Amino acid sequence: MTRLFLVPLVLSALWWLFLNYHGLSVKQGAKGFYIIFAFCGAFGLFLTLIMWFMQ
Repeated sequence: MTRLFLVPLVLSALWWLFLNYHGLSVKQGAKGFYIIFAFCGAFGLFLTLIMWFMQ
């Protein structure tokens, strides 16, 4: 559970590698980074609420 902070870092690194492999710039793939951080933020909020409700 304590290593969940690595999820957005790993996903962002994989997205960056994908962009580089296909010859795209980070600016062109910015929407992907936004989606990654939004998904991870929503997932973190969900887990926080679940932990709060279970106490």
